[in-house]
Amino acid sequence: MKKYGALEAGGTKMVLAVMDGEGTELQRKVIPTRTPEETMPEMLSFFIGEHLAALGVGCFGPLDLNPASPTYGSITRTPKLAWRGYPILRAFEQALSIPVALDTDVNGAALAEAKLGAARGLSSCLYLTVGTGIGGGLIVGGEPVHGLMHPEIGHLLLTPEPDDPAPAGFCPYHPHCAEGLASGPAIEKRWGVSARDLPEDHPAWALEASYLAQVCADAMLAFSPKKIILGGGVMHQSFLFPMIREKTVRLLNGYIPVPAVEAGLMDYIVPTGLGDQSGILGAWLLARQAEASHV
Repeated sequence: MKKYGALEAGGTKMVLAVMDGEGTELQRKVIPTRTPEETMPEMLSFFIGEHLAALGVGCFGPLDLNPASPTYGSITRTPKLAWRGYPILRAFEQALSIPVALDTDVNGAALAEAKLGAARGLSSCLYLTVGTGIGGGLIVGGEPVHGLMHPEIGHLLLTPEPDDPAPAGFCPYHPHCAEGLASGPAIEKRWGVSARDLPEDHPAWALEASYLAQVCADAMLAFSPKKIILGGGVMHQSFLFPMIREKTVRLLNGYIPVPAVEAGLMDYIVPTGLGDQSGILGAWLLARQAEASHV
């Protein structure tokens, strides 16, 4: 039986799995994301000896994904300073001597949703995760989008709402970007309470829905994906979905005359089809791609 390694490398935790050819998990381990010197040996010890056919890594970013770049496969301007400049692709390739594929964690999750989840059968979709940060993976023509770098949907610049008590947001790079205004930590910094502890009628949620609606409307106008999928810890608050849909329709103001919008985006802005498994299944799909490209 062939086995594949999958790593969902997040800013807070690393989810590691060994999976078979059908995507069934055989082993799983979750460890905190510490420094590379502390974290990499523990991850390597999990994979070494498993006789893996390939490894797929969906990693927090930003990443250098340009194969012609001298720093290809490295983490770049991450706020996690210990990982800045770390050559994560090369480290795994050298230690494991197997094919390794690297992409952003959100591109991996988007790939899984496109192949196996809420966007299955569609040629394009946007997966947006709203949690510790905000990130977006964009699939076009069935493949993750890479270009000058990779999409950084979480740093789209938004118009602050007039009733926002912290209209600049909390991003160290950009005032009033999506991540700085609407991530889980931004909610907590603004209101002094964790998002999970806020009641449903708290004004935080109307503000959150407004900002996420701006992201969705911008994405529809810029990329025209066939579906937008919202995941991450903040989106466990399922009551946000109808609020976001309504506000997105209002922002579009009749400019996109298609049935999905006219129906109120009920089947267009949707939860993940794979739940919290999108990321690890995306890493598994990357591993399968790595194996195929090395045949």
